[in-house]
Amino acid sequence: MTVPALSCLILPDQAPVEFIARVRDAEQAGARTVWTYDHLSWRDLADGPWFGTVPLLAAAASATSTVRLGAQVATPNFRHPVPFAKEVMTLDHVAEGRLDLGIGAGAEDADARVLGRPPASRKERADRFEEWATLLATLLEQDRTEFRGSFYSAEDARMIPGCVQQPRVPLTVAATGPRSMRLAARLGAAWVTYGPYRQSPAPREWLAAIAEQSTRLDTAISEVAPGRRIRRIAQVALDEARPFEDADTYRRFAEDVAAAGFDELTVHWPRADGRGVPTAALDMVVATHTGSPPRHGT
Repeated sequence: MTVPALSCLILPDQAPVEFIARVRDAEQAGARTVWTYDHLSWRDLADGPWFGTVPLLAAAASATSTVRLGAQVATPNFRHPVPFAKEVMTLDHVAEGRLDLGIGAGAEDADARVLGRPPASRKERADRFEEWATLLATLLEQDRTEFRGSFYSAEDARMIPGCVQQPRVPLTVAATGPRSMRLAARLGAAWVTYGPYRQSPAPREWLAAIAEQSTRLDTAISEVAPGRRIRRIAQVALDEARPFEDADTYRRFAEDVAAAGFDELTVHWPRADGRGVPTAALDMVVATHTGSPPRHGT
């Protein structure tokens, strides 16, 4: 049976030189995409080092030549679509057309509170995300944009010379609900899911959940964009270790992800704190997807 393409997440909590070294390791290993988190701080790592996503991706783009690079996921929590679109367009030029952009509605977490905004309801976040994502996509496609909405405005917003990738940088939409899945069907080149929100089910339950979500995406596509092909990405949580027990277990896991309709499987690159793919399992994981182990310096 086939397995999905391999991509990885490298958190921006290490010195830029170390971050770039990990990205180059992943490129050499044959990863399709290296993603990094787009947060200002994150959960239990909030009191430690945490670097900016856009500068890190720019540095990684200058140090690599084949691997795709992206943020997973940018949200309206602290990103305004007009200046962010300019940064995304510029990153696409620095990366010579190797940029992917993950986007999502954003949770009511530290990133949502850091600018001092009042808490938003789930409906308000959904409304805001739809307007934000639609304006962001429009900005990236046009030389000049005029827009006035409920949450954002753009007055003579210029995006020249535009993205290297046309009509724009591809968007990967994080979505689980019907409304956000319809948005993914309309705007996304890809869709990503982490499985059940902030849960850590056993692999069987996780696989069943992402398969059910993929079926719901099919429904959304049939409603708003019949026949459209959207790349599907499943992301393994940072602290999930069970799929990495041995080569047979991991290969069956990867095959099951492919059987659920997914094109890409994202894992967290090995970390000094032991989270993500165990260092001892990395060669096994890479070999499962590419047929040959990496030469790496984790």
